[in-house]
Formats: sequence, C-alpha cells, structure tokens
Amino acid sequence: MAVLAHPDDESLGVGGTLAKYASEGVEVFLLTATRGDGGRYRGHRPGDADHPGTSALASIRERELHAAASVLGVRDVAVLDYRDQHLDRANPHEAVSAIVGHLRRVRPDVVVTFGPDGAYGHPDHIAISQFTTAAVVAAAEPTISKLYYLAWPASTWAAYQNAFRKMVSTVDGVERQAIPWPDWAITTVVDTRDFWQTVWRAISCHESQVTAYEQLQHLSPEHHEALWGAQSFYRVFSLVNGGRAHETDLFEGIRR
Repeated sequence: MAVLAHPDDESLGVGGTLAKYASEGVEVFLLTATRGDGGRYRGHRPGDADHPGTSALASIRERELHAAASVLGVRDVAVLDYRDQHLDRANPHEAVSAIVGHLRRVRPDVVVTFGPDGAYGHPDHIAISQFTTAAVVAAAEPTISKLYYLAWPASTWAAYQNAFRKMVSTVDGVERQAIPWPDWAITTVVDTRDFWQTVWRAISCHESQVTAYEQLQHLSPEHHEALWGAQSFYRVFSLVNGGRAHETDLFEGIRR
C-alpha cells in the first residue's frame, strides 16, 4: 500500500514499483491525501482565465489518478479529500485516524510513503510522511511487516532534474531543494527496468499537468530507463529482517 499526497505522486514517485508488484500478482493499494486542486491546469495558475477552478480541477485530477492507477495495475484507489497545499495544516488526529482506517481495511504487508524530507521539502509530502508513520504505529495492525520511505540517491535526482528542472521552492521564506539520500543510507533498490514504459503511460494519464511533463515526451528510451529503471527506499522498520545487506525486494523476509 502506497500512501501519498497528490495525484501523479503514484506515477512519478513509485510507479515502477507499483507496476512491478502488480504484475507479479501482489494486491497493490493506493491512498492519496488530496485531489491536487491547488495546482496548475495545463500551465495555467489558479485564477487565470484558462484555469477551470479548484473544484473542477479536483474532479479532473481524480479521474486522471484513477486512470494512471489502472495503467499501473493498482487494485484499489482511495482519496482522503484534504486540500492540496494545505495538508500540513490538517488536524493530525483526524488525518492519522483516517489513514488508520484504510490500513485496517486493507491490512497490507508493506507500506510505502514519502520520507521525512518530503523528497524536496514539499510540505504536503512531509505531512503525509508524518501522518502515515504515526498511522502505522496507531493501527497496531499485525499484518504490517514493513514500512518504507522513498529515498532517491544523487543519480536519480540528477536524471530527474535533467528531465524536468531543479526542484526548488520557498517555504516560510526559506529556500528548499532536493537533498539526495547518501548511498549508504539506502536499504533497498528495486529493479523496475521492465516497467519504464508502463510508468510513462501512467504519467501521460495526468493530462492536466502536461506542461510540467512536456520534456519527457522527447526523452530517449535510455533516458526514460535512467529515470524509472530503479527505485530506491529506506526501510524504516521491519519485523522480518534487518542488517546492512541491501534488499532488492520490498517483500524480502515475507512469504508471498
């Protein structure tokens, strides 16, 4: 089960991993906290004449989310309906309780979410990391054997930012940018080379965000593979294994 902040996080963040396990017969679930209503529409900011408005954009992006999840093979998609770009202001008790409800409904073996850095300091990503981590503890669900954070190394960030742009934002007057995880801190690298085309099809479902992804249309297959061919994680806790040896499977130690 992946617990993420926005529509498109599932494709850009962990699309290869979700597609890989779905193809192997694993039941894959997705919980998304917002409908992405605070974002742009085809490059137009909220308030622009060509922006459909936050309510309409929420509906558009939720449809895109379901389409992308279907491409990836996700079995079930749920949305918490928090406001985009306001997740860090949500009532923590309510947010954690909502995630707990879904964890108890799904009873996953493995949970994946953003790391405490929010990938590049995004407040919504940081919030969903904190809420999900708390929810895994509060759920006290015996089936949850492992919790993972996304943990991109320098090589992945270099490929990502060459394809998009440097990920920089200003929050509370302070500039934030992507800080790669050191290689020694990464516990798990999943080989997703066979699924980069699936990931690209899922990303393409997010048509309202087409301007942000425009450069991807012109990438070579080799560059696409560099972007989506491996996905890295930090194992926050495991009830079934440990130690310094690197994993290649999120289900290592769990009989499937």
